[in-house]
Amino acid sequence: MRTQPFADAIREAEQIITGAPHVDSEQDLAEGYDYLAGSIRASLQMAWAYERDFPYFVRSTGPYTKLGLDNPDTLYFHAWLRDDAEYVVTGVRGTTADLSFQLLTGDYTPVEVPGSLAAFDDREIDIAVDGSYTITIGPAAGAAMLVVREVFHDWAAERPGTLRIHRADLAGAAPRPLTLDRTTKRYGVAGKILISRLRTFLAFAERFYLGLPVNTLTPPRPTPGGLSTQYSSVGHYDLADDQAMIVTVPASDAPYQGIQLGSMWYVSLDYINHQTSLTAAQARIDPDGMIRYVISERNPGVTNWLERTGHRRGYVQLRWQRLSRPLTAADGPTVDLVAVDDLPKQLPYHETISAAAYRERIAARQAATATRMLG
Repeated sequence: MRTQPFADAIREAEQIITGAPHVDSEQDLAEGYDYLAGSIRASLQMAWAYERDFPYFVRSTGPYTKLGLDNPDTLYFHAWLRDDAEYVVTGVRGTTADLSFQLLTGDYTPVEVPGSLAAFDDREIDIAVDGSYTITIGPAAGAAMLVVREVFHDWAAERPGTLRIHRADLAGAAPRPLTLDRTTKRYGVAGKILISRLRTFLAFAERFYLGLPVNTLTPPRPTPGGLSTQYSSVGHYDLADDQAMIVTVPASDAPYQGIQLGSMWYVSLDYINHQTSLTAAQARIDPDGMIRYVISERNPGVTNWLERTGHRRGYVQLRWQRLSRPLTAADGPTVDLVAVDDLPKQLPYHETISAAAYRERIAARQAATATRMLG
């Protein structure tokens, strides 16, 4: 059977899921199998998109193909490249907070982050009055992948742009016809992508997060991987149902600032139907210029509640993008652990939100996400 390598990879992938060290409940396992399904879809897509002479941008991750603690505020795209060819990227700039480009030497693996040959945002390119732009990429020794990130600060108001790539010397030409051997090979490639994807990001989480003291967050630091204008603060939590983590951070002047929660599978929690992430534009900013997020299982009745959705353990990440200066510890978060019942005494500007108003916030998330994903 020509699909056998991929079938074998699925069986191996299932063993990775069921043998993951954090699995200790039926919910963990159910989410693992859901993660596996998304990884299968994504691996097939990536294998069939591995076309370096006639490349096109594909979604690297999304709500149903999650990986790598995906940012709920970002649309991720990638295209494969040859390092000896020239490519032309054309598009129309949307109204999002940030649009960035990164040229990588390869993909992520369980032991290393790919090298970054170049990283820049749209401030470094010429954009016409109508929003259109053209970028020429390569030839660049070692170049293997172009990654594009489009970041939303205000989900309701901002709109994505358009994006296209083609190899300069092959415009107007057509790729070779499919052959049985090439299609068979792609099933094998998809299997390798699937296994690497699962192993890589479980190892990545252990390497960069789980060695940190629990219920703490790091000072802001440049994000690994070469994103020149992004800083992040990371950590992992372990909270009882009657506990809350208060994360206090200054509201930044950066065009994008956000926080999110992730599961132990190192993917975002459900950000469509639950408030598991917030940008500064979505959050309440207190009169002293601070944002105070409350991470808890029980509903504390505050606007900046980040829902654990049944996850006793998980990851926390804050991001700042499109920065014009380096961040320091003073720009970063502080953490307090308190009882949920004590929150009114612990929040200096305690405010409440009604159940009906909170439901309206969730409805707005659902509508904005649906609109963005069709963009």
